[in-house]
Amino acid sequence: MDFRFTEDEQMIIDAVKELCDEEFRGRASEVDEAGEYPWDNIELLREMDLFGIPADEQHGGLGMGFLLWGVVGEMLSTACTTTGAVFGAHMLAEYPIMAFGNEEQIDKYLPPLTTGESIGAFGLTEPNAGSDAGAVATRAELRGDRYILNGTKIFITNGGDAEIYVIIANLDPSRGTRGLTAFIVEKGMPGFEFGKDEEKMAYSALSNRELIFQDCEVPVENALHKPGRGFRVALDTLGVGRIGMAVGAVGLAQAAFEAAVLYAQQREQFGQKIAEFQAIQFKLADMATVIEAARLLSYKASWLKDQGEPFDKEAAFAKVFASEMASRVCADAVQIHGGVGYTRDFPVERYMREAKLFEIVEGTSEIQRGIIANRILREYRV
Repeated sequence: MDFRFTEDEQMIIDAVKELCDEEFRGRASEVDEAGEYPWDNIELLREMDLFGIPADEQHGGLGMGFLLWGVVGEMLSTACTTTGAVFGAHMLAEYPIMAFGNEEQIDKYLPPLTTGESIGAFGLTEPNAGSDAGAVATRAELRGDRYILNGTKIFITNGGDAEIYVIIANLDPSRGTRGLTAFIVEKGMPGFEFGKDEEKMAYSALSNRELIFQDCEVPVENALHKPGRGFRVALDTLGVGRIGMAVGAVGLAQAAFEAAVLYAQQREQFGQKIAEFQAIQFKLADMATVIEAARLLSYKASWLKDQGEPFDKEAAFAKVFASEMASRVCADAVQIHGGVGYTRDFPVERYMREAKLFEIVEGTSEIQRGIIANRILREYRV
C-alpha cells in the first residue's frame, strides 16, 4: 500500500487545508446554531471542484481516486462537521451513477454532480427498512414508458436540498432482494414530495428529510443498472458510504483531540497546566493513537477501492472502529475540559453529540460486525 500523494494531489490537500482554516473552522459553530443548510460553504466547495474528486475528467471530475476524496472528507469534517457530512452524502448519489450508469445516464447526470451544480442524495432507508435493506417497501411499477414509484424514505441526508436522487425501490417484493431496482429521480418530478426535516440530537443544519413518492413518474430510461439489481447498487454504494463515515468520524475525533490538547495547555490546577499531569498526558496519547489507527484503516479501504480490489470488509473495519473511536475520543475531550466541556461555550459538547451519529448511519456497529464476521468465516471455512 502506498499512501503517498502526487504533486497535484498534494496541492489540492494544501488548498483544502487553507480553505478549512480560513473559511470553515471559525464559523462551524455558527453554521450549527443557525440550523440552515450550509449553502455558502457548498459554493466554496464548488469553486474548488471538490465534488468530483474520483470521477473522470471527461465528466467534470478530477480523476484522482477515493483515497484523496477520503482525505478531503476528513479535513472538511475536522473543520466543519456539517460541511463534511454534506460532502460525504453527496457521493452516495454520484458514485452509483459513476459505477452503474449507462452512457446516456452518465452524460446527463454525472457532470452536474461532479461540478456541484446539483447536490445529490441516496434514498434507501424506510420506516421498516434500515439495516434490513431487503425489506424495502417502496414500490415501483412499470407502466408504458414510465416507472411509477409509491412509498416513503426517511432520514435522507441532503433530502429536499439535493436535486438528484438515487432511490432504491421494489419491482417485485415476492423476489426479496432480487426485486430491488435503483432509479435516478430528479427533484420536481411529478409525484415526488418532501416530508418533515428531522429534529436531531446534533447536526441541526444538515437536512434529513422524508422523501414521499405518490404515483411518482420516473422515465424508464432512469432505471439504474438493471431491473432487479438494485441490491447490488445499494451494497456497493453503502461500501463507499462506510468509507465516508469512517473519514468523517476521524475528522470529528481530530477536532475534539485538538481542542483537548489546546485546553489542557491553558487550564491550570494545583499550580500547573493540566497537560503536565500524567493522567491527562496518557489520555491524550491514547486519543492520538486510536485516531491514527482509524485513519489508516480508512486509508486502506479507500486505497483498495482505488485498486479495484474487494474492500467491503476493510470498509466495515474502518467504519466500526472509527465511529466507536470518535465517541470515545469526544467523551475524553469533554472530560479533559471538565465542567466547561459540558456547556455550549466550548465545541467539545457539540462534538460529543455529533459523534453518536457515526455508530448508527450507513449500517450500525452491530451490522458492521456482522459483515466482518461473515467475511472472516468465508475466508477460514473448513
